[in-house]
Amino acid sequence: MCELFAMSAKYPSTVQLSLEEFSRHGGLSGPHKDGWGIAWYEDRDVSLVKEASPAARSACVRFIQGQPFVTTFALSHVRKATRGAVALRNCQPFVRELGGAWHSFAHNGDLPGIEADACLQPRDFRPIGETDSERAFCALLDRLRPLWLADRAPDLQARRRVVEAFARELRERGPANFLYCDGDALFAHADRRHHDDGTIRPPGLWRLTRHCPQGGEVSAAGLHIEAQGGEQNVVLFASVPLTSEGWVPLARGEILMARCGLLQPSEGA
Repeated sequence: MCELFAMSAKYPSTVQLSLEEFSRHGGLSGPHKDGWGIAWYEDRDVSLVKEASPAARSACVRFIQGQPFVTTFALSHVRKATRGAVALRNCQPFVRELGGAWHSFAHNGDLPGIEADACLQPRDFRPIGETDSERAFCALLDRLRPLWLADRAPDLQARRRVVEAFARELRERGPANFLYCDGDALFAHADRRHHDDGTIRPPGLWRLTRHCPQGGEVSAAGLHIEAQGGEQNVVLFASVPLTSEGWVPLARGEILMARCGLLQPSEGA
Protein backbone atom coordinates (compact mmCIF):
# COMPACT_ATOMS: atom_id res chain seq x y z
CA MET A 1 0.00 0.00 0.00
CA CYS A 2 1.89 3.04 -1.28
CA GLU A 3 0.74 6.60 -0.76
CA LEU A 4 0.38 9.17 -3.54
CA PHE A 5 0.09 12.94 -3.44
CA ALA A 6 0.09 15.62 -6.15
CA MET A 7 -0.64 19.33 -6.47
CA SER A 8 -1.41 21.73 -9.30
CA ALA A 9 -1.49 25.46 -8.49
CA LYS A 10 -2.17 28.63 -10.47
CA TYR A 11 0.75 30.53 -8.97
CA PRO A 12 4.00 29.22 -7.52
CA SER A 13 3.29 28.18 -3.95
CA THR A 14 5.43 27.45 -0.94
CA VAL A 15 4.88 23.80 -0.06
CA GLN A 16 5.71 22.25 3.30
CA LEU A 17 5.20 18.48 3.18
CA SER A 18 5.69 16.27 6.22
CA LEU A 19 6.13 12.81 4.72
CA GLU A 20 6.11 11.15 8.12
CA GLU A 21 2.73 12.62 9.08
CA PHE A 22 1.42 12.14 5.56
CA SER A 23 2.33 8.44 5.51
CA ARG A 24 0.85 7.82 8.96
CA HIS A 25 -2.40 9.39 7.80
CA GLY A 26 -2.42 6.95 4.89
CA GLY A 27 -2.00 3.93 7.17
CA LEU A 28 1.73 3.30 6.79
CA SER A 29 3.93 2.67 9.80
CA GLY A 30 7.70 2.52 10.26
CA PRO A 31 8.72 -0.86 8.83
CA HIS A 32 6.38 -0.46 5.87
CA LYS A 33 8.02 2.65 4.46
CA ASP A 34 10.53 1.35 1.94
CA GLY A 35 11.51 4.67 0.43
CA TRP A 36 10.03 7.98 -0.56
CA GLY A 37 10.35 10.66 -3.20
CA ILE A 38 9.23 14.16 -4.19
CA ALA A 39 9.37 15.82 -7.60
CA TRP A 40 8.53 19.48 -8.12
CA TYR A 41 8.68 21.79 -11.13
CA GLU A 42 10.24 25.24 -11.44
CA ASP A 43 11.18 27.28 -14.54
CA ARG A 44 10.55 24.32 -16.89
CA ASP A 45 12.94 22.18 -14.88
CA VAL A 46 12.26 19.56 -12.22
CA SER A 47 13.83 18.81 -8.86
CA LEU A 48 13.75 15.19 -7.76
CA VAL A 49 14.64 14.06 -4.25
CA LYS A 50 14.21 10.45 -3.16
CA GLU A 51 15.70 7.90 -0.79
CA ALA A 52 15.35 4.17 -0.19
CA SER A 53 15.20 4.65 3.60
CA PRO A 54 12.18 5.51 5.76
CA ALA A 55 11.28 9.19 5.81
CA ALA A 56 11.19 9.10 9.61
CA ARG A 57 14.97 8.63 9.75
CA SER A 58 15.88 10.95 6.89
CA ALA A 59 17.98 14.08 7.42
CA CYS A 60 17.07 14.99 3.85
CA VAL A 61 13.36 15.02 4.72
CA ARG A 62 14.06 17.25 7.71
CA PHE A 63 15.97 19.63 5.46
CA ILE A 64 13.08 19.81 2.97
CA GLN A 65 10.64 20.46 5.81
CA GLY A 66 12.82 23.31 7.04
CA GLN A 67 13.40 24.72 3.55
CA PRO A 68 10.00 24.59 1.80
CA PHE A 69 10.10 24.46 -1.99
CA VAL A 70 8.16 26.74 -4.35
CA THR A 71 6.29 25.22 -7.28
CA THR A 72 3.11 24.98 -9.34
CA PHE A 73 3.37 21.18 -9.72
CA ALA A 74 4.46 18.62 -7.14
CA LEU A 75 4.27 14.81 -6.94
CA SER A 76 5.12 12.67 -3.93
CA HIS A 77 5.23 8.93 -3.26
CA VAL A 78 5.81 6.89 -0.09
CA ARG A 79 6.70 3.31 -0.95
CA LYS A 80 5.75 -0.05 0.46
CA ALA A 81 7.83 -2.49 -1.60
CA THR A 82 5.89 -5.26 -3.35
CA ARG A 83 8.18 -5.77 -6.33
CA GLY A 84 11.86 -4.97 -6.69
CA ALA A 85 14.53 -4.47 -4.06
CA VAL A 86 14.39 -1.73 -1.46
CA ALA A 87 16.77 0.44 -3.47
CA LEU A 88 16.97 3.98 -4.81
CA ARG A 89 16.39 2.84 -8.40
CA ASN A 90 12.95 1.52 -7.37
CA CYS A 91 11.79 4.62 -5.51
CA GLN A 92 9.25 6.96 -7.04
CA PRO A 93 8.45 9.36 -8.65
CA PHE A 94 10.26 8.34 -11.82
CA VAL A 95 11.41 11.15 -14.13
CA ARG A 96 12.34 11.14 -17.84
CA GLU A 97 12.90 13.78 -20.53
CA LEU A 98 10.68 13.71 -23.61
CA GLY A 99 10.24 16.44 -26.21
CA GLY A 100 12.28 18.94 -24.23
CA ALA A 101 10.08 18.56 -21.14
CA TRP A 102 10.46 16.65 -17.89
CA HIS A 103 7.84 13.96 -17.34
CA SER A 104 7.21 12.48 -13.88
CA PHE A 105 5.15 9.49 -12.78
CA ALA A 106 4.11 7.77 -9.55
CA HIS A 107 1.97 4.62 -9.26
CA ASN A 108 0.11 2.81 -6.48
CA GLY A 109 -1.02 -0.72 -7.23
CA ASP A 110 0.11 -4.05 -8.58
CA LEU A 111 0.42 -5.05 -12.24
CA PRO A 112 1.17 -8.81 -12.37
CA GLY A 113 2.24 -10.11 -15.75
CA ILE A 114 3.15 -6.74 -17.22
CA GLU A 115 6.59 -8.06 -18.20
CA ALA A 116 5.01 -10.64 -20.52
CA ASP A 117 2.45 -8.29 -22.09
CA ALA A 118 3.65 -7.48 -25.61
CA CYS A 119 1.51 -4.32 -25.72
CA LEU A 120 3.23 -2.93 -22.63
CA GLN A 121 6.84 -3.68 -23.53
CA PRO A 122 9.06 -0.57 -23.32
CA ARG A 123 10.89 0.35 -26.52
CA ASP A 124 12.55 3.77 -26.64
CA PHE A 125 12.37 4.17 -22.86
CA ARG A 126 13.81 1.45 -20.64
CA PRO A 127 13.35 0.85 -16.91
CA ILE A 128 16.38 1.13 -14.64
CA GLY A 129 14.85 -0.73 -11.70
CA GLU A 130 12.65 -3.80 -11.35
CA THR A 131 9.25 -2.32 -10.50
CA ASP A 132 6.12 -2.78 -12.55
CA SER A 133 5.49 0.94 -11.96
CA GLU A 134 8.60 2.09 -13.82
CA ARG A 135 7.93 -0.36 -16.64
CA ALA A 136 4.43 1.09 -16.99
CA PHE A 137 5.83 4.64 -17.08
CA CYS A 138 8.26 3.72 -19.84
CA ALA A 139 5.44 2.14 -21.85
CA LEU A 140 3.34 5.28 -21.42
CA LEU A 141 6.15 7.52 -22.65
CA ASP A 142 6.61 5.29 -25.70
CA ARG A 143 2.98 5.94 -26.61
CA LEU A 144 3.21 9.67 -25.94
CA ARG A 145 6.46 10.12 -27.84
CA PRO A 146 4.91 10.74 -31.30
CA LEU A 147 2.90 13.65 -29.86
CA TRP A 148 6.03 15.31 -28.46
CA LEU A 149 8.10 15.44 -31.66
CA ALA A 150 7.13 19.10 -32.22
CA ASP A 151 8.78 22.00 -30.40
CA ARG A 152 5.85 22.70 -28.11
CA ALA A 153 3.52 20.79 -25.81
CA PRO A 154 0.97 18.82 -27.85
CA ASP A 155 -2.78 19.32 -27.64
CA LEU A 156 -4.09 18.54 -24.16
CA GLN A 157 -6.97 16.38 -25.37
CA ALA A 158 -4.63 14.38 -27.59
CA ARG A 159 -2.50 13.65 -24.56
CA ARG A 160 -5.58 12.70 -22.57
CA ARG A 161 -6.66 10.18 -25.20
CA VAL A 162 -3.30 8.43 -25.00
CA VAL A 163 -3.32 8.40 -21.20
CA GLU A 164 -6.92 7.16 -21.12
CA ALA A 165 -6.28 4.24 -23.49
CA PHE A 166 -3.14 3.32 -21.58
CA ALA A 167 -4.93 3.43 -18.21
CA ARG A 168 -7.66 1.15 -19.54
CA GLU A 169 -5.05 -1.49 -20.36
CA LEU A 170 -3.35 -1.16 -16.98
CA ARG A 171 -6.63 -1.70 -15.12
CA GLU A 172 -6.94 -5.10 -16.78
CA ARG A 173 -3.64 -6.06 -15.13
CA GLY A 174 -4.44 -4.90 -11.60
CA PRO A 175 -4.86 -1.83 -9.38
CA ALA A 176 -3.41 1.08 -11.33
CA ASN A 177 -3.75 4.40 -9.56
CA PHE A 178 -1.20 6.80 -11.00
CA LEU A 179 -0.20 10.46 -11.19
CA TYR A 180 1.57 11.75 -14.30
CA CYS A 181 2.86 15.26 -15.00
CA ASP A 182 4.48 16.62 -18.17
CA GLY A 183 5.25 20.09 -16.81
CA ASP A 184 2.19 21.55 -18.54
CA ALA A 185 -0.62 19.45 -17.06
CA LEU A 186 -1.15 16.95 -14.26
CA PHE A 187 -3.09 13.74 -14.97
CA ALA A 188 -4.63 11.63 -12.20
CA HIS A 189 -6.04 8.15 -12.88
CA ALA A 190 -8.02 6.35 -10.19
CA ASP A 191 -8.58 2.62 -9.80
CA ARG A 192 -8.87 0.23 -6.87
CA ARG A 193 -6.75 0.31 -3.73
CA HIS A 194 -5.86 -1.87 -0.73
CA HIS A 195 -7.97 -0.62 2.18
CA ASP A 196 -7.53 -1.09 5.91
CA ASP A 197 -10.26 -3.76 6.02
CA GLY A 198 -8.22 -5.96 3.67
CA THR A 199 -10.37 -5.41 0.58
CA ILE A 200 -9.19 -4.14 -2.80
CA ARG A 201 -11.78 -1.66 -4.06
CA PRO A 202 -12.37 1.95 -5.09
CA PRO A 203 -11.71 4.69 -4.33
CA GLY A 204 -8.03 4.64 -5.14
CA LEU A 205 -7.64 8.42 -5.26
CA TRP A 206 -9.35 11.50 -3.82
CA ARG A 207 -9.25 15.12 -4.94
CA LEU A 208 -9.68 18.50 -3.34
CA THR A 209 -10.12 21.85 -5.13
CA ARG A 210 -9.58 25.16 -3.38
CA HIS A 211 -9.76 28.86 -4.27
CA CYS A 212 -7.77 31.13 -1.97
CA PRO A 213 -7.49 34.93 -1.77
CA GLN A 214 -4.10 36.53 -2.36
CA GLY A 215 -1.72 35.27 0.29
CA GLY A 216 -4.17 32.51 1.24
CA GLU A 217 -3.19 29.16 2.68
CA VAL A 218 -4.27 25.53 2.35
CA SER A 219 -3.48 23.18 5.23
CA ALA A 220 -4.04 19.43 5.59
CA ALA A 221 -2.48 16.55 7.48
CA GLY A 222 1.25 16.79 6.86
CA LEU A 223 0.79 19.55 4.29
CA HIS A 224 0.85 23.35 4.21
CA ILE A 225 0.57 25.40 1.00
CA GLU A 226 0.94 29.17 0.92
CA ALA A 227 0.19 31.19 -2.25
CA GLN A 228 2.85 33.63 -3.37
CA GLY A 229 0.93 35.31 -6.21
CA GLY A 230 -2.58 36.69 -6.53
CA GLU A 231 -5.80 34.78 -5.96
CA GLN A 232 -4.79 31.16 -5.91
CA ASN A 233 -6.42 28.04 -7.34
CA VAL A 234 -5.20 24.66 -6.12
CA VAL A 235 -6.07 21.06 -7.01
CA LEU A 236 -4.81 18.29 -4.73
CA PHE A 237 -4.85 14.53 -5.28
CA ALA A 238 -4.11 11.97 -2.56
CA SER A 239 -4.55 8.27 -1.87
CA VAL A 240 -6.71 9.11 1.16
CA PRO A 241 -8.37 12.35 2.30
CA LEU A 242 -5.95 14.52 4.25
CA THR A 243 -8.68 16.52 6.00
CA SER A 244 -12.21 15.78 7.19
CA GLU A 245 -14.01 17.97 4.64
CA GLY A 246 -14.09 18.73 0.96
CA TRP A 247 -12.38 15.68 -0.53
CA VAL A 248 -14.19 13.93 -3.39
CA PRO A 249 -13.52 10.27 -4.28
CA LEU A 250 -12.63 9.43 -7.86
CA ALA A 251 -14.55 6.63 -9.53
CA ARG A 252 -12.71 3.62 -10.87
CA GLY A 253 -11.36 4.47 -14.31
CA GLU A 254 -11.82 8.22 -13.85
CA ILE A 255 -9.09 10.45 -15.28
CA LEU A 256 -8.80 14.09 -14.27
CA MET A 257 -6.51 16.74 -15.72
CA ALA A 258 -5.33 19.80 -13.81
CA ARG A 259 -3.58 22.85 -15.17
CA CYS A 260 -2.86 26.12 -13.33
CA GLY A 261 -4.78 24.87 -10.30
CA LEU A 262 -7.99 24.15 -12.22
CA LEU A 263 -9.55 20.91 -13.40
CA GLN A 264 -9.67 20.82 -17.18
CA PRO A 265 -12.75 19.61 -19.07
CA SER A 266 -12.45 16.38 -21.00
CA GLU A 267 -13.10 16.21 -24.71
CA GLY A 268 -16.76 16.86 -25.50
CA ALA A 269 -17.56 17.92 -21.93
